[in-house]
Amino acid sequence: MHPLRRAIAIAALSALSIGLAHAQPRSDVDAAAFPNRAIRIVVPFPAGGPSDVLARLIGQKMSEDWGQPVVIENRPGGNTVIGAQVVAKAAADGYTLLMAIDSTLTMNQYLYRTPPYNPLVDFAPVTLVAKTMQLMMVNAASDVKTVQDLIAKARAQPGKLNYGAGTITTKLTGYLFNKAAGVDTVLVPYNGSAEVTRGLLTRSVEFAFDGPSAAASLIEGGQFRVLAKFDGRPFPLVPDAPNVTAIVPNLDEIVVWLGLVAPKGTPPAIVEKLAREVAKILVDPAIKAKADTAGLYPATDTPAEFAAFIRKEAERWSKVVAQSGMKYD
Repeated sequence: MHPLRRAIAIAALSALSIGLAHAQPRSDVDAAAFPNRAIRIVVPFPAGGPSDVLARLIGQKMSEDWGQPVVIENRPGGNTVIGAQVVAKAAADGYTLLMAIDSTLTMNQYLYRTPPYNPLVDFAPVTLVAKTMQLMMVNAASDVKTVQDLIAKARAQPGKLNYGAGTITTKLTGYLFNKAAGVDTVLVPYNGSAEVTRGLLTRSVEFAFDGPSAAASLIEGGQFRVLAKFDGRPFPLVPDAPNVTAIVPNLDEIVVWLGLVAPKGTPPAIVEKLAREVAKILVDPAIKAKADTAGLYPATDTPAEFAAFIRKEAERWSKVVAQSGMKYD
């Protein structure tokens, strides 16, 4: 090869090598600049419920950390379908997130003949954010003092007692309770925890299955009586509340969980960055204390772990939905 041509070739190869060494994948470049504008967290429930409370705790700290607004958008209705569709159709850039509840990602696909979205395909899991405490409660003016009292009353009046529930999980909890306790009580469906709390406060329902976030002040103030909790974790507001599984042996522990997802196709580097930020926020002692007080109990994992968890939970609840006969179309 002519010396001049050889020199040019060597120079070209050297420049190419340097360029490749310094090149970054597009998703990494995007993640490095993320976020540079407002982030929207869609909550598929009215304000005041567990999803809303936790989204606002996370959103405020995320905004402080990243110097960008985080807007909480409440889009209730359709058993969380409305909010889920908004996010499923959003741009896959990390700027629109869904604060999903377990039913959004693991039950709705079994409740509709033609589901309007596929939770296992249409979203990029970011992280689990909480495993909330589920409670069985009555109005303090009720003559029901214990779970045993409630079962005895329900057996004496089959089909006469009603219960309030605001999510698919709590509605199915009622079905499982009826089956395990051998009683016939009637569901009064509500749209979220705030409505359940109002229903129990006005005694429109005899009892309710719900988390404590919307009812915490009423529990603390003595207007609501907690009959039982649905797992073994301590509940500081009512430290002596029994685990319902000790009273109704055929009833398994039931934990309602929340998690963040993004639209499918969101760059993995941005998903990872969001997951790391949420994990950092939820171990902050001040944030964790506020969440624990509301019975939200933060819990995080990696995007891959969360994806596996969703699939496992979907398999578990598919059987319960089929047994219950619950359908929405």
